Amino acid sequence: MPPENSQPTTNDRQQSFWKEFFKLVFLSVIIVIPFRLYIAQPFVVDGLSMYPTFDNDDYLIIDEISFRFRGPERGEVLVFKYPNDPKKYFIKRLIGLPNETVKIRDGEVTIVNAEYPEGLRLSEPYVRLPKHENLTTILEEDDYFVMGDNRASSADSRIWGALPATNIVGRPVFRLYPPDLFPGNYDE
Repeated sequence: MPPENSQPTTNDRQQSFWKEFFKLVFLSVIIVIPFRLYIAQPFVVDGLSMYPTFDNDDYLIIDEISFRFRGPERGEVLVFKYPNDPKKYFIKRLIGLPNETVKIRDGEVTIVNAEYPEGLRLSEPYVRLPKHENLTTILEEDDYFVMGDNRASSADSRIWGALPATNIVGRPVFRLYPPDLFPGNYDE
């Protein structure tokens, strides 16, 4: 029987340390990895296609779960897999929804759909560098039309076509610096 005032031995302390260490690693793995894979992930902005809303190297946290419960809404900023190379990720603003017609006349965007058969001209306060061009695109079921806020310097749906719904990853919910919750949202 050990004495009443016995101290743990070095071996006991080492075993306790490793036991706690492996518990911590195990819990981290079962919590962090699923969170990272299915709920949120980091994203670093590369380029100036969304300037001035986002700058090059802005560090964002992307919400990957919202669109499982609701569809993307016009005006939201999306992170998605580039349709021509799904290993690359892009960030753009959602302009056109499935089954709509997007008309661009001298840089002004008009949406034609069942609710607005004569067209709805978009107010876009986030566009600071417009590009005066003309284009008409008819979207099919599960297709979206996205554009960068820096219209003069953005490779987007005007160039490579519609964005398939399956390529959408999520939306930014937090910018690290400068700190911002739901960056890119504009209330009209």
